[in-house]
Amino acid sequence: MKRFMALCTLLIFLVIPNFVLAKAGLPDFTDLAEKAGKAVVNISTTKNVAGGSTQMQEFFKNAPKNSPFRDFFDQFERYFGQQEAMPRKLTSLGSGFIISTDGYIVTNNHVVAEADEIKVKLLSREKPYDAKVIGRDQETDLALLKIDAGGNLPVLEFGNSDATRVGEWVLAIGNPFGLGHTVTAGIISGKGRHIGAGPFDSFLQTDASINPGNSGGPLIDMDGKVVGINTAIVPNGQGIGFATPASMADKIIQQLKSGKKIKRGWLGITMQELDENTARGVGLKEPKGVLVAQVIPGDPADKAGLKTGDVILKAAGQNVETPDDLLKRIAGMHPGDKVQLTTWRQNRTIDVTVTLGERKPNFVAEQDQRGLNRNVPAKELGLGLRPVEGGEEAQALGLHKPQGLLIMEVAPGSAAAQVDIQPGDVIIEANQKPVNTVEQLRTVVGNAKQSGMVMLLLKRQGRNVFRAITLDKK
Repeated sequence: MKRFMALCTLLIFLVIPNFVLAKAGLPDFTDLAEKAGKAVVNISTTKNVAGGSTQMQEFFKNAPKNSPFRDFFDQFERYFGQQEAMPRKLTSLGSGFIISTDGYIVTNNHVVAEADEIKVKLLSREKPYDAKVIGRDQETDLALLKIDAGGNLPVLEFGNSDATRVGEWVLAIGNPFGLGHTVTAGIISGKGRHIGAGPFDSFLQTDASINPGNSGGPLIDMDGKVVGINTAIVPNGQGIGFATPASMADKIIQQLKSGKKIKRGWLGITMQELDENTARGVGLKEPKGVLVAQVIPGDPADKAGLKTGDVILKAAGQNVETPDDLLKRIAGMHPGDKVQLTTWRQNRTIDVTVTLGERKPNFVAEQDQRGLNRNVPAKELGLGLRPVEGGEEAQALGLHKPQGLLIMEVAPGSAAAQVDIQPGDVIIEANQKPVNTVEQLRTVVGNAKQSGMVMLLLKRQGRNVFRAITLDKK
């Protein structure tokens, strides 16, 4: 009996440490780090830069001609001017991971962009390999490289980042600060993060330590699958890093690997999110859908009959809640695809079928930045208004022809000021009716007193913007 009790006591002491670890949620990462790490690579790049003057030389060079600094520069240039023409080499470091046994490697576009030479170092081999860029996608910051390392290389597979949950354990492996193969652990802290990195922002956030040099390395789940590509950090933050979701990256990488150009669908509109006032202004009971702020002439939406002021409620039968939703859904389709849009127009739903065009990378609508310097008293709606005068002024305001009412002044604290209406905006429509005179605007506002809302379509520096003003019903 005593021997049995002693044996039980021994078993308890042997079991407790693992039990405590499991309860604390602290898994053992050693096997995962060892296995996954074999497929992670260090990437170094070199860019040749033509010779140029240093910041100090530029300071002296730009000094006034009668300045002693200028005299110093003239003497410096006379004796050392030839040094300016000497080329320089810029180097940078990053990470990546192997996805096929024959040497295809995934990394970030910004790691290899404009590089003249790319070297890849494998964990198990001393000799670095020359890498060739197979393809790049600037808008998702992804790149695919290829090395000739004899085949039979260790690989990592993409996982399903859509299925990841906040709180799951992940490992980040890479080359932070050039320290070489480094493993850090953390959790998924958030999903769908928008950080202003590009039009398709939807990052995974993690507190696994990510630093300069980790870019392009994998974020790995507990099954050893890549759920993200480490891409960005918050410079002054701690425990905040961002990774491109694998479910997005996998599709892009497969296209690059097959030699295909990345082509994305394009509607040809600019969009605006609905708030409660804007929704009421277009006759919707709640702010749902995406407001069409502008239809670009000659583009697919224009050809299909989509109108400025329409609200897109569904795309291909699926609800759209925000401009980002619609952008990603359309960009995930191909040029030439047909998509049915369910829109809200003048208090009824209309279906519009659009044949998609091809999205231009980094599309930005052209904007005219010329300002205005005239002023008149403000009266109606807290606004000072006058008609747009002549074709030259219309062009400066981003208009195709003289139309609308130019806002010269916005009264502080007025209803217009509260919804960010600005001097220099041009009112094109009020409640979806063209207004080219102050009297026309007064008529629309008078008719809108009962509803208590007037929706203005503005032209601002070449862009369409909607603003809804709440009216005093008295």
